[in-house]
Parts: sequence; structure tokens; C-alpha cells
Amino acid sequence: MRVVYRGLAVAAAAAVVAVAVVVVLPSEPDEVVAGPVTAPPTAPPSSGSAPSPGASPSASPSVSPAASTTPAAASSSAPRGTPSPGVSLSPGYTAMEALYADPRVPRLTRGVKRMAARSPGRRFVQDTRTGLAVVKLPRPWKSYGAAPFTTKQVLPKQRGTSLRGMFVTCPLPIMEQESPRDTALLAARWTLNHHPRGSRITWLASQPVGRGWMLVYRVTYGKRTSRAAVVVVDGGMSKPGLAFVTVPDSQRKQWRDIGRVASGVRVLG
Repeated sequence: MRVVYRGLAVAAAAAVVAVAVVVVLPSEPDEVVAGPVTAPPTAPPSSGSAPSPGASPSASPSVSPAASTTPAAASSSAPRGTPSPGVSLSPGYTAMEALYADPRVPRLTRGVKRMAARSPGRRFVQDTRTGLAVVKLPRPWKSYGAAPFTTKQVLPKQRGTSLRGMFVTCPLPIMEQESPRDTALLAARWTLNHHPRGSRITWLASQPVGRGWMLVYRVTYGKRTSRAAVVVVDGGMSKPGLAFVTVPDSQRKQWRDIGRVASGVRVLG
């Protein structure tokens, strides 16, 4: 009987150990879940996922410095320097920064000289929409249907080309800048829309005029050129007025009229 009781005691002890094993083993996964949690290096920093309920305060996800900088944050903290010519522009650049990045338009330096004034003559065209009066050019120039401008004078058409001299006025078609000089620069860039594709500007003259600025320049497209000028003047309207003249080299005899146009812009009244 003593041997039987001893065997029963050994069996009971083994059963207790087995039960203890069953209780202890399920606790191991809980300890793993409650351990430190590290976010993957590629995880977005602003995923918005809530921390695990079992995680301790010291077990917050760790994110590398590179992953913590979003593109928006990088762009807002980057210096806003002037782009180099030819680069593509991202949203947010100013009109002047876009101008300086345009390879068709060189910087206007102090080396660009003033133009000698010319007598505009006595005949003028009044443009009440811009508040300006401009020179009425002599023959072979003639008035023409103005749209989409407010006044328009042209040279005769030439056989074999659609290019001919044109002198127009209109309210400023681009955004006015704080500096009249900057406004004139943007206006000159806008006039490339009215020259052949691939045109580039070379500055010939730059100077202030009454309540505005005047620029004279050469436009090169392939082997051909035009002479052109823009005059931006505050005529007292909601927007400044623009006078723009361009003459191709096939009508170079009328290049002399560009000086008359540039010198002859007046404010009405």
C-alpha cells in the first residue's frame, strides 16, 4: 500500500506541473505584444494610426529624420532664390521669378542705354480705355480693326509672309508690379506671343517715361529679326495702358517709327 500511495503522489505532482505549463505558455505572446514597437522606416510619419492599447509610453514608434520631413515641409523651409534660366517652375513662384527663369528674356542690366528722344509729330490717336494718346503714324501705316486691342495701326501685308509691322494699345494684359520697370519687363515678355515661335529678346534701350517705363528691344527668330518696343504708362484707369509696336526686318525702313512711338505716349487730359 505504501508503494501504491507513493505512485499516486508522483502522478499528482506531474499533473500539477502539466497544469502550470498550460497556464504559463499563453502568457508569452502577451509579453511580446507589450514589448517595444518600432515603425518601419518607410512608414509615413502622419499615418494617424492609434498606438497599441498595450503599449507603454516609452514604446512609441520611432521614425527616422528623413521620414519625418514631408515634401510640403521641405518646400516651405527651402530658400526661395531666383531660379536659373530654363528651369521648370513649381506652383507658388512669382511673375518676376518666372520671368528670370525664361531663357528667351535676358536680364536687363545697367549697360542697356537710354534711347534718344524723337519728335512724335502732331497727330495722335486717343484711347479712352487706357487713358492714353499715342502717335498716329504716317503712311504707309494705316488704322485697322483693333480687336482684341483697343487701337491698332499696321503696315501693308507682304507677299510670302504673314509678318508685318503692327502698333497697338490696350489695357495692361499682365499683372502690374510694384515697379514700372518690372511691369514693362513682363509686358515685353508677353509680346513674344505676337512673334514667331522660338523668338528671343535682346535689349536695346530702357528708360523711365512720365508715369511709366519704356523698353526697346530686338526680337530674333531663326535668321530673321524684328525691332519692337513697349511703353507702360498709368493713364489714370483701373489698369495701366500698354503701347506695343513691332516691325520685321523685311520692313526695316519703318524701324525709325519705333522711336516716334516710344517717345510719343501721352496721358489724356
